[in-house]
Amino acid sequence: MAEFPLVPSRKGRPTARGAQPERSGKRVQLVGFVVLLTALGLALAALVFAVQDWAARAQARKLNNPYPPSAEALAAGTQVYTQHCRSCHGAYGDGKGEKAGELSVAPGDFTDAAKMDLLSDGELYWQITKGHRPMPAFADKLNEQQRWQVVDYLRTFAAKAKGPPAGHP
Repeated sequence: MAEFPLVPSRKGRPTARGAQPERSGKRVQLVGFVVLLTALGLALAALVFAVQDWAARAQARKLNNPYPPSAEALAAGTQVYTQHCRSCHGAYGDGKGEKAGELSVAPGDFTDAAKMDLLSDGELYWQITKGHRPMPAFADKLNEQQRWQVVDYLRTFAAKAKGPPAGHP
């Protein structure tokens, strides 16, 4: 084992030549503390964002569609869906559009009546408005009426999947 000659340290205590001064140990501690504080800050920011997101969804759940599903609203919703939604969500609303395979998350399946029944019109409107990766937000692409008309049209996919009411051919 090699011996290091003793040399005076900055604090007046002899240290072995080549040994790390005490100051670098404190620097490592300081850097570690800063990294820890940064991580905690990011976690707190994510938590605040998530809580705000939940609050927005809860408010959206209560929104009522001001555009009832008339023939005109459904025709307009069909046009908007065809232009902006069909390539990912598919012609039948089943999430099997031509671009679906390219996405990191499978597009929603609007033919799943059980899932669609759990979502209010307001929640669907909110999802269309805000988007969620990889789906873009449409707040700046579609006006309010168009977004509600798409909600009306999306409901037709689940209705078709359920089939006609009992007692009807």
